[in-house]
Amino acid sequence: TNKINDMIENISPIHPDKCPPVIPDSDKTLREICYNRAHEIYGDDLPERVTSRLEKELNSIIGNGYAVMYIIAQKLVWDSNDHGYLVGSRGSVGSSFAATMSGITEVNPLPAHYICPECHFVDFDSEQVQKYAKMGMSGFDMPDAYCPKCGAKMTKEGQDIPFETFLGFKGNKEPDIDLNFSGEYQGKAHAYVEVIFGKGKAFRAGTIGTLAEKTAYGYVLKYLEERGISKRRCEIERLALGCTGVKRTTGQHPGGIIVVPHDKEIYDFTAVQHPANDMNTPIITTHFEYHSIDQNLLKLDILGHDDPSMIRRMEDITGIDAQTIPMDDKGVMGLFHGTETLGITPEDIDGTPLGSLGVPEFGTDFVIQMLQDTHPQSFSDLVRISGLSHGTDVWLGNAQTLIENGDAVISTAICCRDDIMVYLINQGLEQEASFKIMEGVRKGKGLTDEQEQMMRNHNVPDWYIWSCKKIKYMFPKAHAAAYVMMMWRIAYCKIFYPLAFYAAYFSIRAAAFSYELMCQGKEALERHMADYESRMDTLSPKEKDSYHDMRIVQEMYVRGFEFTPIDLFKVQATRFQIVDGKLMPSLSSIEGLGNKAAESIVEAALGGAFLSRQDFRERAKVGQTASDKPLELGILSDIPESNQLSL
Repeated sequence: TNKINDMIENISPIHPDKCPPVIPDSDKTLREICYNRAHEIYGDDLPERVTSRLEKELNSIIGNGYAVMYIIAQKLVWDSNDHGYLVGSRGSVGSSFAATMSGITEVNPLPAHYICPECHFVDFDSEQVQKYAKMGMSGFDMPDAYCPKCGAKMTKEGQDIPFETFLGFKGNKEPDIDLNFSGEYQGKAHAYVEVIFGKGKAFRAGTIGTLAEKTAYGYVLKYLEERGISKRRCEIERLALGCTGVKRTTGQHPGGIIVVPHDKEIYDFTAVQHPANDMNTPIITTHFEYHSIDQNLLKLDILGHDDPSMIRRMEDITGIDAQTIPMDDKGVMGLFHGTETLGITPEDIDGTPLGSLGVPEFGTDFVIQMLQDTHPQSFSDLVRISGLSHGTDVWLGNAQTLIENGDAVISTAICCRDDIMVYLINQGLEQEASFKIMEGVRKGKGLTDEQEQMMRNHNVPDWYIWSCKKIKYMFPKAHAAAYVMMMWRIAYCKIFYPLAFYAAYFSIRAAAFSYELMCQGKEALERHMADYESRMDTLSPKEKDSYHDMRIVQEMYVRGFEFTPIDLFKVQATRFQIVDGKLMPSLSSIEGLGNKAAESIVEAALGGAFLSRQDFRERAKVGQTASDKPLELGILSDIPESNQLSL
């Protein structure tokens, strides 16, 4: 047996090689795109800061074979932009200036600087700029300035994020380009990957659903009960433990696409299947869980997100270009200090102290409390707060305590993973050592004794070391900056285009909007709110979502805006719209009417007035319940039950 075994070679079920896709001349194309954009912004004679950063990055990206990833991302983002949707960057990709210049991210990671849009004068070094750059602040925080050469108002840029966070100091850390597409466009982005690489070269990343502990426990109890077997609790737990983690079903990653190179087939790496054995779905996923093959094939993360959808909706309603919204508007900062910017008082909205309800990332009670504790004064502070709110054990019992005790302020506390590396390098630690400490801390691994000693040798204070040891997960500054830039545009519209903001919010972000509860006037709404508040501890998850939406509706009423009743011949199925200065809810906001029923009714209404309820049901293809709802609410005029006339 051993002799036969020795004659058989080892065979891996998975192709052993790394097989990235190939796009011809991607190195050359990336360099060309980056320099063309750099010249558009910074002029024919590029500043040394721009060329040195771009060359360092491009040499690292191209030298390590990552140019093709940038080109794929660039093609996807440009296609989304061509369809009218902005794309938000996730993770550390915003640390890369090459990603900015190739249009993958709008985060500019250079230090704060001014750029003249007319004559391309650039200022990185004046005393005014250095005051902000030395503190690692955002260019958006600088005061307005005019070009000393031509007098034009200058643009402010720069978030000051090191490239090394993305690829490491040796450029050998595998990059992960994750992108937030509009949920409305996500499907088209997935299809576009197949356009780039050809049919049969792009597959959804498969996942495996396993048995949870409680489910396994239930299975064991049921098995024993059916067979009349009695076991001690410890034996039941032992059997359940053996079942926990066993494959239960298959699924798909929400945005992961696996790309197969032209000269290979998917079957060289994995079988394929329909998720959850659903033979009716057109989706095909990898059979192996994607983590098993992501060392071999490229996985693109094309995720759906509400912010780009909201921005597109507000652009459609107002006609403004969201990219022209100023990132230094004082009114927007006012939302994070109080409610005065909205022209209301906290008492008007049940004591909510700030005007940030409904603003992405900053509208939850948890973050509102953080804003009150930290008193942000600048765009940079908001980026830091975004880092704190997305980390694990970074704020509660950590930065919050340090700020309360006076050991740190928002600008010195550890908020994003990049803060650690930049601070340690400034303290005199070697670059590679600083990078390794940052990587360990951000993953929740704490500090080794050697690292702790090294930090003490370089006069790192005890509170800073204590803080590093408590952290379990840290957000990258580039991701926080991208989120805050998207949020800022939405917050701007909340102040200056309120009805457009509320229409977009209720259409896209509201989780449990109810026409019956929320659109019958302020008094009726506040009665429902009082009812919910009286039983807050026993509210169902849906009722909690509904209460959150009620608070934003209340704010809208207090600001002097109203809903107009639904008109079956004007209403849209899933979108709120502005009609004569008031907000008309979508048809799907009526409880019990799903999106499909709403779309069917709107389509039927295009055929003219309904003669009877029977006519309504037949043309709209809806059942009795769906036809009764509009009648109850006075939306469907008082029409007879059937088309037959009574004599």
